[in-house]
Amino acid sequence: MDWQVMVWTDAGASDWSEMGRFEAGLLRAQDWKAHWITPPELIPALPGERPAQLIRSEFTIDREVQSARIHATARGLYEGFINSARIGDDELTPGFTQYRERLQVQTFDVTASVRLGRNSIGFILADGWYRGQIGYFRAHDQWGTDVSLLAQLVVEHRDGTSTVIGTGEGWRSTIGHVVAADLIAGERWDLRRFPRGWAEPSFDDSRWHEVVIGDIDVSRLVESPAPAVRRVQEMRPISVTRLDKDRQIVDLGQNINGWIRLSRLGPEGATIRLVHGEWLDREGDVLTQNLAPDYPELRAAGQVDTVISAGCPGDVFEPRRTTHGFQYVRVEGHPDDLTPDDVTGVVVHTDMQRTGWFECSDDRLNKLHEATVWSLRDNSCDIPTDCPHRERAGWTGDWQLFVSTGAFLYDVAGFSKKWLRDVAADQTRDGTVHHFSPMAPYDAEKSPARVFSGSAGWGDACVIVPWALYCAYGDRAVLEESWPMIVAWLGRIEHIALTKRHPDRALRRPSPLPHERFLWDASSHWGEWLEPGREIVDLDEHAERDQGHLATAYYTHSAGLASRIAEVLGKSAESEYYRGLESGAREAWQREYIGPDGSLTPDTQANHVRALAFDLVPAVLRERTAQRLVELVQESETHLATGFLATPFLLPVLAEAGHLDLAYSLLLQDTEPSWLAMIDRGANTIWENWNGVTADGAVNASLNHYSKGAVVSFLHRHVAGLSPLDGEVAWRRFHVRPQPGGNLKWAKARHDSPHGLIECEWRLAEDQLRLWVVVPPGTEALVTMPDGLEHVAGPGKHVFTG
Repeated sequence: MDWQVMVWTDAGASDWSEMGRFEAGLLRAQDWKAHWITPPELIPALPGERPAQLIRSEFTIDREVQSARIHATARGLYEGFINSARIGDDELTPGFTQYRERLQVQTFDVTASVRLGRNSIGFILADGWYRGQIGYFRAHDQWGTDVSLLAQLVVEHRDGTSTVIGTGEGWRSTIGHVVAADLIAGERWDLRRFPRGWAEPSFDDSRWHEVVIGDIDVSRLVESPAPAVRRVQEMRPISVTRLDKDRQIVDLGQNINGWIRLSRLGPEGATIRLVHGEWLDREGDVLTQNLAPDYPELRAAGQVDTVISAGCPGDVFEPRRTTHGFQYVRVEGHPDDLTPDDVTGVVVHTDMQRTGWFECSDDRLNKLHEATVWSLRDNSCDIPTDCPHRERAGWTGDWQLFVSTGAFLYDVAGFSKKWLRDVAADQTRDGTVHHFSPMAPYDAEKSPARVFSGSAGWGDACVIVPWALYCAYGDRAVLEESWPMIVAWLGRIEHIALTKRHPDRALRRPSPLPHERFLWDASSHWGEWLEPGREIVDLDEHAERDQGHLATAYYTHSAGLASRIAEVLGKSAESEYYRGLESGAREAWQREYIGPDGSLTPDTQANHVRALAFDLVPAVLRERTAQRLVELVQESETHLATGFLATPFLLPVLAEAGHLDLAYSLLLQDTEPSWLAMIDRGANTIWENWNGVTADGAVNASLNHYSKGAVVSFLHRHVAGLSPLDGEVAWRRFHVRPQPGGNLKWAKARHDSPHGLIECEWRLAEDQLRLWVVVPPGTEALVTMPDGLEHVAGPGKHVFTG
């Protein structure tokens, strides 16, 4: 179908654009002629050890080709070839979804690969998320015990006819060179088994095996609004060093998600093992202990690839059915001394467009910002993961607290919308939103952590993330699509608050007070996870804690957002209803957690931060609450003591309450716990724990979690001073309000908004601030100088001095 666009702005109308085209895919079930095919299980193998299958067929084209499109998906992971030419450049297809409800299908233009005469079509099929090991507990066979493939090639001819080739009768399979493939464990090749030419026509597959033919079930097939996962960058190592005769250490200089491409494989029979990790021990060897689950029966860290060489010049090892989170690789068994030219680090993630940048005069802050960018990249592999190695789970709490930061740095609109559909698919009948999505059956039904599904701050992602996307991109449709999920979630909270009480409260107060109908205190919550000095060692005990102060705060916050969402959607009655829930929950919080003297319970940094960020305290107590927060920070010797949920709000809350100097002091703190302690110890991604690497070199947990990196929003919005105006969406009107501090001499930020590139830069010289601002067409900026003077700036370049 052809299309053109004309744009109207306050400057008038544009000319018509050049003609564009788009094609529809297979829109109806009856458009599918292909059948699901399943290769026979030729060699029984344990999870993590299962081989990938080669699947092929041939077909003849007897008329000139106008166009050719292939539509493909799999229960597992697929990689396709036509006449040995790889189909597309997407990786890890069809991607990770809640396969019980949704299975993505991809469409590729393969016109250049289809030729007159005999053609071949082939696929490599592996376990992937569908059947392979998944998550912290290494569950497997979560959505099925067999892998299968569905593919349909549609060739349009110049004479107006078409040819359709689909998976079904006549397709054959075998085990080739990929003798094991698992996303977590790694991939093993034996290139001596490689059937060279297998994806070419006229290959002899007579000893291959017939596939099992299934039905044409396409009921779960969906498109993805997200960009594909791709190989987005290649890196040469900064060093390759030899530890001993059997071990060489590759250092990429950056912690990445992806894999290694090895281009020199040695003589026939050489067995080369690649062990991936994030840090080195004192002897310079690769550490993997921090990547293993903390259970004796699950000690394997995974991330090990192996190749046995066939001795053929030009052979390359590039495992594409697995990914690893790593900076370092221990190469074992290679007979030669490798050089950086022999090894390539391949960065793999969702191919999102970069939209935000920041720099300032303090290079440590620049490194912190870059570390956050890398953690976002490394944890955006089709879903927003917590880490790219040990768990790889789509934790809802992580993404809700980071999504606004992510939306400044990258275009995360389609990426987030795709994931939200899995969150909705996972939602239970009682409205529970799980603590990560896609949720595997084991994690929902058997995991020791299953009791925490529906945690405050995690389940609230179903409200917070759609609203953040609307604010960033003006996409009303994402609110409409998420509305049923939001209603069900808040209905669950409302029901729990009305009907249940925490046992401790019931013991203290046998008869509930009227405000308790809005008090959410009877569920298990992850809570203020990873607060410094408050290590949680017993999950069962943690699950029984009364965390009503935190849960009721999120009840208030999400009800308020739901009211605003309903207003945007034109649902006035619903907006009023949720405004009532917000008011009731806020009053319940105040009655339960504010003492007669105005003090808050519990008396923690996190509770005070949340009270201010979520507008929980009355106006007359805001200054007192902020002052107590200042005291708590000072009592911690100017260190943060906030955990997972409150940390992103800490510096903004202090700055907005008139304590900008203290916010800068925390930002620039360089002893643990702090952001710059990470940077000073060599971090180039954000750590899960503040002591991810201790002062004496011990490594703890993951070194690649983006959540604590949400602090860079303070760099964008307060240091550089670039933020949307309250109540405005998609940067139609925005605020430029630089807030210098911390001895910074200059700072600048850029954001490629839906309306165009916004830029601001300030520099201090002799106590005078000079500010440069670029306002894109169709937008307006409110510029507030440090002296309080305000200016309204329209499209164009502007300079201000103050």
